[in-house]
Amino acid sequence: MTETLIADSTAPATTRHWEWQYLDLMRRIWEEGDERVDRTGIGTRSLFGATIRFDLSTGAMPLLTTKRVYWKTATRELLWFLTGDTNIRSLCAQGVEIWTDWPLDRYRRETGEAIERAEFSRRIVEDAGFAAQWGDLGPVYGKQWVDWPVYEEAGDGLYRKREAGVNQVAQVIESLKNNPGSRRHIIEGWNVAELDSMALPPCHKSYQFHVANGRLSCALYQRSCDLGLGFAFNMWSLALLTRMFAQQCNLEPGEAVWMGGDVHLYLNHAALVEEQLSRNPEGEARFEFARQPDSIFDYRIEDFVVSGYAPQAHIAAPVAV
Repeated sequence: MTETLIADSTAPATTRHWEWQYLDLMRRIWEEGDERVDRTGIGTRSLFGATIRFDLSTGAMPLLTTKRVYWKTATRELLWFLTGDTNIRSLCAQGVEIWTDWPLDRYRRETGEAIERAEFSRRIVEDAGFAAQWGDLGPVYGKQWVDWPVYEEAGDGLYRKREAGVNQVAQVIESLKNNPGSRRHIIEGWNVAELDSMALPPCHKSYQFHVANGRLSCALYQRSCDLGLGFAFNMWSLALLTRMFAQQCNLEPGEAVWMGGDVHLYLNHAALVEEQLSRNPEGEARFEFARQPDSIFDYRIEDFVVSGYAPQAHIAAPVAV
């Protein structure tokens, strides 16, 4: 898209800023992607199958520098997943609104009330009954991660749901500690039986961890990726989760490997794409833990320290619901 981008794309991989992987993919989708009508009705340009890799062993983190990424918001979402909660109330109470549009859209459809998002969020936070009725997203990510449902035979050909489901996160932590060479260190979010009950089926659906030479790496398969908006959070969360698991298992962080299925840009994101492709990545965000919690479920936002992050200005774009 720009002379600088095309020129830097030919630089040796060892000298290129990691973010060129992202910008090259963005340019290729925008220029060569298949244009199609999508679920939202907005339309996308899409490519199938992409990989971005990031080395975590140096203490760096994959935060985009060509626009500001609100990593604390993404981190609060990740911590929320680990609680197994599926209601947006605790997110809204922290000022995290990235999931609000889905229940808000349902509320508007079902009630006919043209409520503004800020007012809807306020009511969610202040009214527990309202939150219970309108704030739940169904069995999305966290539910599947820490409470995957299990059904037991109850007799007469009937089955009942067991009170406690499978905690995949806890199981993988134990597996990494006790059997690091296993090829089964997997956390799966795609529960076919419950997809229709979810506000949005999982996009970042499968995580697989791998131990080699004392280092922990993680590969994420993401079936659908909004490259313009969603990727930045997804890549950060992948890297952070890998670091958290590594700390809990007394391993060093290795590599974060992101793999996208349908990777797309929305047609109404033209301004974002053009602006971001006009910028050059520079600088590097560094990361450290403030402490080591007793459990993967005990982290707090204060436990994560980022330094050296000096991104270019935020680029606004609409979210497709």
